[in-house]
Amino acid sequence: MPTTHSSTDRIRAIDAWWRAANYLTVGQIYLLDDPLLERPLEPSDIKPRLLGHWGTSPALNLVYAHLNAVISETGRDVLYICGPGHGGPAMNANAWLEGTWNELYPDITPDTAGLQRFFRQFSFPGGIPSHAAPQTPGSINEGGELGYSLAHAYGAALDNPDLVVACVVGDGEAETGPLSASWQAHTFLDPVSDGAVLPILNLNGWKIANPTVLARIPDEDLQAYFRGLGYEPIVVDSGRVDHDPFAVHALFDGALRRALATIDDIQAAARAQAARAAAGEMAGAADLRPRWPMIVLRTPKGWTGPKVVDGQQVEGTFRAHQVPLPNVREDEGHRRQLEEWMRSYRPEELFDEDARPIGILDTIRPTGDTRMSASPHANGGRIRTALDRPGLERFGVPVGEPASATGTLGPWMAELIQRNPENFRLFGPDETISNKLDAVFDVTNRVWRARRAEGDEHMAARGRVIEVLSEHLLEGMLEGYVLSGRHGVFNTYEAFAHIVDSMVGQYAKWLESATDIDWRAPVSNLTILLSSHVWRQDHNGFSHQDPGFLDVVASKQQDLVRIKLPADANTLLAVAAHAMETTDRIEVIVAGKHPEPVFLSLEDAVAHADAGVGTWDWAGTEQQVGRVDVVLVSAGDVPTVETVAAADIIRKHAPDVGVRVVNVVDLLSIGDPRKHEHPISDERYDEVFLPGTPAVFAFHGYPTLVHQLTYRRHGHDDLHVHGFLEQGTTTSPFDMLIRNEMDRYALAHDALTRVADGSDRFADLLTALTDARTAARTFAYTNGEDHEAVSGWEFTGWPQDEPSDGGTGGDPGRGETEGAAPGA
Repeated sequence: MPTTHSSTDRIRAIDAWWRAANYLTVGQIYLLDDPLLERPLEPSDIKPRLLGHWGTSPALNLVYAHLNAVISETGRDVLYICGPGHGGPAMNANAWLEGTWNELYPDITPDTAGLQRFFRQFSFPGGIPSHAAPQTPGSINEGGELGYSLAHAYGAALDNPDLVVACVVGDGEAETGPLSASWQAHTFLDPVSDGAVLPILNLNGWKIANPTVLARIPDEDLQAYFRGLGYEPIVVDSGRVDHDPFAVHALFDGALRRALATIDDIQAAARAQAARAAAGEMAGAADLRPRWPMIVLRTPKGWTGPKVVDGQQVEGTFRAHQVPLPNVREDEGHRRQLEEWMRSYRPEELFDEDARPIGILDTIRPTGDTRMSASPHANGGRIRTALDRPGLERFGVPVGEPASATGTLGPWMAELIQRNPENFRLFGPDETISNKLDAVFDVTNRVWRARRAEGDEHMAARGRVIEVLSEHLLEGMLEGYVLSGRHGVFNTYEAFAHIVDSMVGQYAKWLESATDIDWRAPVSNLTILLSSHVWRQDHNGFSHQDPGFLDVVASKQQDLVRIKLPADANTLLAVAAHAMETTDRIEVIVAGKHPEPVFLSLEDAVAHADAGVGTWDWAGTEQQVGRVDVVLVSAGDVPTVETVAAADIIRKHAPDVGVRVVNVVDLLSIGDPRKHEHPISDERYDEVFLPGTPAVFAFHGYPTLVHQLTYRRHGHDDLHVHGFLEQGTTTSPFDMLIRNEMDRYALAHDALTRVADGSDRFADLLTALTDARTAARTFAYTNGEDHEAVSGWEFTGWPQDEPSDGGTGGDPGRGETEGAAPGA
């Protein structure tokens, strides 16, 4: 139950908590033994490697103590996001004080021996990291993810109307691009249905070795900057009270209560008006973004630590960033200084003889799930509910009809949004319509709480689509959204996914660690849909032609990532529905938005997506010829079209060649089963790929990735991969394929050359294929577009059809007009 105390008692309790957390922070960095300083410290009591970051920790502990006091009094639901890089020892210290460490880690017993183990494990082999990692109770933002804290905070606040996310932003962190963009995220925060974010910018003045920008600009400029961003800054400057702790506590207590009261007023007004409104939309000023509060907290770097070490100023300088006393084990003077430092927190007033927190600390310690280190929002799998997913049957496309894959997905996603109005969101950088997902706007809007003008479309005070031209912000908000228990999709142009390479890499590391922690419940997938991909960026040119994000994802722990390359619209439906069901993975799906042939029925597409890789007997000639002379493999929608077309050419013009067509939809299924659980077995791989038989692989991305995945598979030397060769420009779609040797004629030529095995068996046909490529390029360069024979190609070789040319005769380069590209 909430408790109340006099102002003086509350400040004393806050100060005691702060001192205790600071003591525990220092102990983690330095001590192997003697956690309560029961005797003079000896070299053997000190860790041989001193790792960790002290400089940011006192301010983190200060904020935590004050938030706890408010939670204890009001029962308010608060999530703490620790932005400063390696503030892990502070976050661990507060979780230990709240008892969460003891509950989640039974070996950290609530006694002196447990405290000694708690200190020892920090930044120690076999222990825990130096930053706020998945092992840290209450964390959803890893300290190594510099710049992502505010995006995570806003993502966690979405659809959490009773939650306040207190986000401490370091002043070094504030210089990063992702954090700079994140200040705009309140544009998408609805005070009616969402929670609130309280940014707390800690200006301590220094990075590792340099001053920070925001700490050095005049106060009037700093406040004007944040007012311009739409915030009402509340400044707490410890220097104005000579850094006196009790005076600073009083200032920060007032600032925090003022900020929370402002949040309450904003939400109460908006919710009252919404309740009075006859319709769902509010009118007038209530649609606009309010001016949310934020706190600017100026404190010295390394506050309360050693002021001078070896004659050099430490407190308030960059020297406090990591370990202020670097030679404690070897240097007796440093050791005595460490002991004085730790005793300055008066641990005898904070812990009993068995190392249990005592006395006044209990008065501001929240209980149960109200403890920030035990918040279910920081362990979102605890509160995650499965999506109500629509069936796929009504959305499938008949075989043989051209269809946009993402255009087919859009109506399914629209119904998904309708069925899940409070726990699913779509994030994208101004590309929902461009990527053909615009059907979602039949049921929702872009959420937009800034000024609107005549001509704006699909924009309203609330909606389920968030668009802003910052991949950093969007991906970070999605991370915060799924880590706090919800579901979503981030869609963007394929080439620009590289902007979040580091974010996705860090998230993969988070997942890898989290899945090994038994108390962390599974969370929804981080699903990334890439469209406007490399093979259909002919109009935007070379800058937009880059499939390398797949290489980044494939380099991560492959049991925790998936790369799906659906061949057609129905297969995209299947893999998207699957991604919305599974957990604890990064799902990357690449699908085009332009109409392409539909090869699989919906039922077959679902089965194929489940298998990950399979043989398409209808596309090859294996059944007719009775053997396999060459395997044609594809992964990706455009490569699949070209592969099926190449097989069709061989069927018509070299019908005695046995062709097997294989399609890979789950790229990592062909990886190494000795390293990961997910790939298909060697036996299954051999059944499909037939080691010893030449295989021509048309791959969506860079060819080296397929070789990296399959280098230990049988018959790897038989695998000949075509892919993006970094050849691009503004040109026609088919010329893009020709430039990268991905076109049907190049694939057929490669296959027949390997079957001929040095003979001149197909000499005339190979020449005709080369001529066909030349004719296709000539037509495009002459007419400014591809010939309809390639741009409008349709597969006609279904099993029920007779081949159009039963012999080897006929010219695959024959066109309807001079210089025309060939039909198949």
